[in-house]
Amino acid sequence: MSGQVSGPIEGLASSTAGRTRAVALYSGGLDSTLAILTVMRQGIEVKAITFMNHFGCDISDRSSCSKDPFAASVKFGFEVKLCHLSEKFIEIVKNPKFGHGRNMNPCMDCRILMLQEAKEFMEMTGAAFIITGEVLGQRPMSQRRDALDIIDRETGLRGRVLRPLSAKILKPTLAEEQGLVDREQLYGFGGRTRKPQMALAREFGLTEYPSPAGGCLLTEPNYSYRLRELFQHDPSPALNDYHLLRLGRHFRLGLSCKAVVGRDEAENEMILNLSGGAGISLHVPDHGSPVTLIIGQSVTEADIVTAAALCARYSDARGLDSVAVAVTDNGRQYRIEVRPADAALIEEFLIEKKKAQAAATLY
Repeated sequence: MSGQVSGPIEGLASSTAGRTRAVALYSGGLDSTLAILTVMRQGIEVKAITFMNHFGCDISDRSSCSKDPFAASVKFGFEVKLCHLSEKFIEIVKNPKFGHGRNMNPCMDCRILMLQEAKEFMEMTGAAFIITGEVLGQRPMSQRRDALDIIDRETGLRGRVLRPLSAKILKPTLAEEQGLVDREQLYGFGGRTRKPQMALAREFGLTEYPSPAGGCLLTEPNYSYRLRELFQHDPSPALNDYHLLRLGRHFRLGLSCKAVVGRDEAENEMILNLSGGAGISLHVPDHGSPVTLIIGQSVTEADIVTAAALCARYSDARGLDSVAVAVTDNGRQYRIEVRPADAALIEEFLIEKKKAQAAATLY
């Protein structure tokens, strides 16, 4: 997608005939946008590429992102290509060469994979170099000086990756040495403060950009804990299994099955949609109730009773001694009477990074 230039910076989208071309990694965030605009200001044509995976912000759902990630591309006139990393990314999440961060985030390997894909796009489009919005010292795992060197070496892109926001405190790239880019018009930002970027955004007339917080679910402790637990029981999960990890409360009922209990009406609907009609669903009729979904194989009657007790505990009928729970199993519908789960049962089955503390907060 592309658009026409507006705002105080003139000439960012002038004729591209005969101009140097670059490929940019574009997240839609502040830093990657500023990196692109900094290079475009020098008359270089930029083709941006946005990588998606199963654990990032869903760009098709505006409720999951704070801003439209393509607003700047439309305003300033650069093209954006979408590329899904798919199973390639899953494999590095499972077994990253350079390890995980604090949670399940394989930041170094992720960056290497994206740059490898961008390298192919660069060669295909005849671009001279790659742009990223990385700022030296901003991220502890992947934006250290030694980490950047490793990433460039692993991708075979040494000297071909320009980081415009930190260029003046990094070694000159080939594009700078060859005179394709004027180093004096680049920046020397470093560290975690975003004040210089925010000031530069005002200079460019960039007024809308998302908050730096959030984005990658693999940096979230509870999601990461659930994902690690899922891999332990199912080394090849289905796509919907990853999406379900975002929702509700999760309980491990057996080696090959678990229950997901919705937290509110919106989650109930999403859980049912993701189930695709598979699995066993439960709810408490005539009371405010979560949807409870049992997924997996070898589901026993005891598993269904446990899931029903959990469903009753999180329903408006939790104060009753006995609750009728409706069960739908492959079109067969029936009811079972259960006692709502107590704290001990919740603590036993809850998939949570801090199970005891999480269970205690329910009472």
